[in-house]
Amino acid sequence: MFSVLLSVYHKESPVYLCQSLDSIFNQVLLPSEVILVKDGTLTKHLDFIIEEYSKKFHQLEIVSLPINQGLGKALNEGLKHCSYDLVARMDTDDIAKPDRFEKQIRVFQEHPELDVVGAWIDEFEETTSNIISTRKLPEVHDDICQFAKKRNPENHPVIMFRKQAVLAAGGYQHFPLFEDYYLWIRMLQNGAKFYNIQESLLYFRFSPAMFKRRGGLKYVTTELRFQNQLRNLGFITSSEYLYNVFIRVITRMMPNTLRAILYKKALRK
Repeated sequence: MFSVLLSVYHKESPVYLCQSLDSIFNQVLLPSEVILVKDGTLTKHLDFIIEEYSKKFHQLEIVSLPINQGLGKALNEGLKHCSYDLVARMDTDDIAKPDRFEKQIRVFQEHPELDVVGAWIDEFEETTSNIISTRKLPEVHDDICQFAKKRNPENHPVIMFRKQAVLAAGGYQHFPLFEDYYLWIRMLQNGAKFYNIQESLLYFRFSPAMFKRRGGLKYVTTELRFQNQLRNLGFITSSEYLYNVFIRVITRMMPNTLRAILYKKALRK
């Protein structure tokens, strides 16, 4: 038995939300409950869709926040309502492949010592038949630890974790753009065991606007704060900090078109 945790806010597309929820309720292995956090006031169309799905699927539980709190705080609130230790994350604009939950649960059953089971994701534009890249990640714990020193070691929308391991590391904490990465680092330092399934289990919605959001002075400033936090935690050395900062400043400040090529060709396979 396991929970699924999602958060939705007013800018989400009603069409994307439907596709996301459909992919959850059409799984080979259905979740025991689906916790959907309404992060602040939503549009009437979104509220209507959520109400209709609530009538149709008894597993769907709605948690309403009066004002927008941001992803980290919304997910923390949702975790309080998750009844089961195993929790699958999902975003309201992505599409899970039909056997996603089945394969992740099987890994937990075969390896009960694990706390986090991730997977690869297929990044698509417009339709799932138009895959532009696949974000692949290392498989075993030690390789994941090393990878985490340079880049985010998990694909957040396809993660499944043990609730108690997340809470033991302090849960999601407010760090805009890096809530998930920050959580994985604290969990690794707390002794949590990670594993990544070596295949894609989710379609991740990609758009040209994403490259723009991942650049500019504001993003650089936030990322430098994050890298400094990793150094303060002792997760990376001063030399690793300088290397990461050098690479990120160049990447974030380059023209959007060049950054798009870098992501598609150099950082994806």
